[in-house]
Amino acid sequence: MWTLQDAKNRFSAVVDAALAGVPQKVTRRGKPAVVVVSDAEFTELLKAARQARPSFAEHLLSFPASELERGEVKPRDVAF
Repeated sequence: MWTLQDAKNRFSAVVDAALAGVPQKVTRRGKPAVVVVSDAEFTELLKAARQARPSFAEHLLSFPASELERGEVKPRDVAF
């Protein structure tokens, strides 16, 4: 794990380690901030995320409408 200042000072080492297949975590003010990964690993992560999620149509069709209870709503009186 790198502090932000160390990562800036030794950015080549951060990139070399990420290219070697080891994700590099960077902290800012003692809290986790970012992870540096190789472009190939990032592309694989995006590809896996896209394959894992359903299409928008599949998402809508999976909505459990039959399981929902509808509330009884009475229309209000309107005077003309």
